[in-house]
Amino acid sequence: MINRRTLLGAAAVMTATGSGAAQAARRERYLVKGGSVVTVDPALGTLPRADVLIDNGRIEAVGPDLPARGARIIDATDMIVMPGLVNTHYHMWSALGRNYVADGFGYFAAKRATSIHYSATDFYHSVLLGLAELVNAGVTTVHNWSNNTRSPAHADAELRAHRDSFLRARYSYGHVDQMPRDQPVDFTDLDRVRRQYFADGPAFDGLVSFGINLRGLSQSTEAAFFADMEAAVGRGLPIALHAGQAPPRIVDAADYERRGWLGPQLLLCHYVTALESDMEILARTRTPLSWSTHSEFRLGTSGDPRATLLRMRKAGVTVSLSSDATSIAPPDLFETMRLTWTTGIPWSPETLPEIGFRDVLGMATINGARALGLGDVTGSLTPGKRADVILVRTNDVNIAPICFPETTLVQSATPANVDTVFVDGRILKRGGRLVAFDVAELVRNAKASSLRIRKAAGGILTP
Repeated sequence: MINRRTLLGAAAVMTATGSGAAQAARRERYLVKGGSVVTVDPALGTLPRADVLIDNGRIEAVGPDLPARGARIIDATDMIVMPGLVNTHYHMWSALGRNYVADGFGYFAAKRATSIHYSATDFYHSVLLGLAELVNAGVTTVHNWSNNTRSPAHADAELRAHRDSFLRARYSYGHVDQMPRDQPVDFTDLDRVRRQYFADGPAFDGLVSFGINLRGLSQSTEAAFFADMEAAVGRGLPIALHAGQAPPRIVDAADYERRGWLGPQLLLCHYVTALESDMEILARTRTPLSWSTHSEFRLGTSGDPRATLLRMRKAGVTVSLSSDATSIAPPDLFETMRLTWTTGIPWSPETLPEIGFRDVLGMATINGARALGLGDVTGSLTPGKRADVILVRTNDVNIAPICFPETTLVQSATPANVDTVFVDGRILKRGGRLVAFDVAELVRNAKASSLRIRKAAGGILTP
């Protein structure tokens, strides 16, 4: 498996025509030239033809005909250049279990049957598989919502996968799946991970930050949940919380505000059950929402989730997009944007704002960055931010001919159209090919882990 140590070592001996893997480790001076540039920066807008200058992992300039002496030219003719996508809620430990569901055997049944059988090695294989798929699909930042952190070895395995991927991320340490509802979370190993990996801030060359995710009242008693929240708040780390897709309403925003829990440091996911008064409080306290569009429709039983999404936006809540688990939806934010746009139409006499193409692009980029506390780092092609940049081909049969770039990205683009991916100025995908991963070995390892888990789970999953 190609990993960070291999890449950095190879970069040291890289020649001008060296391997793609070594290329991925380097930060060079690049001029991405002649593309249609969707900056997602209101001051810059969308430029029909422009360049993006990248130097040592930083966006130096955006504009037409930029001088770039000594830069390596990346020809973006007939491509759309845009910020990398941001997925704010992905349970990566189960990425390899994407196909464990079947008719009559849904997400929760599959999770209950398999979660206890994942070894630390399985976690590594699963998370690395998920990270490679994200890069392939143009996602440059992910929130790894680790809601089955079974042991210190499992946490270390996930972090090794992050180290080996070069992707920007937040790793949110969580509980053990299926632990007793009345048992508070033991934060001992979380504190160990924080000391070992994050004592000086983000780890792995500044790419991976640290947070906590908690069960919420859907999976714990009130006493256990309140104890967990107080312990998490006391550690001063960002917190992520499932807010519920089905009755009863388990998050009372007014109560949470009184307790001092709301604000940019708390990321809520789902919250399909929110009342309008809850939404107004989230907007006022700048508490962001992660919206897993496929999951809200598949698992939400509180009525039409469109109502929640449109009212959240009307209230002014910062809404980002996410995929949840692979057995619910693919971690393909092009598809997520398309579904969000398709369903973002008011259907009643109530005055609600329609969701447009630029709206969903913002949800999948700058809003996601802001939700993870990275709005000054990534999410738009703004000079001074880190170079998380993707190039999307527009001459492919499923996407040509282009008219409006924003429409094209939401209406037609797929991961197959992603030509080039920069993360922090490093090239991880080029010419439509992943250059930072040994895909064949990665898939072999994931298949071996999946086979072992299925044998251990038995029942309908028996190979």
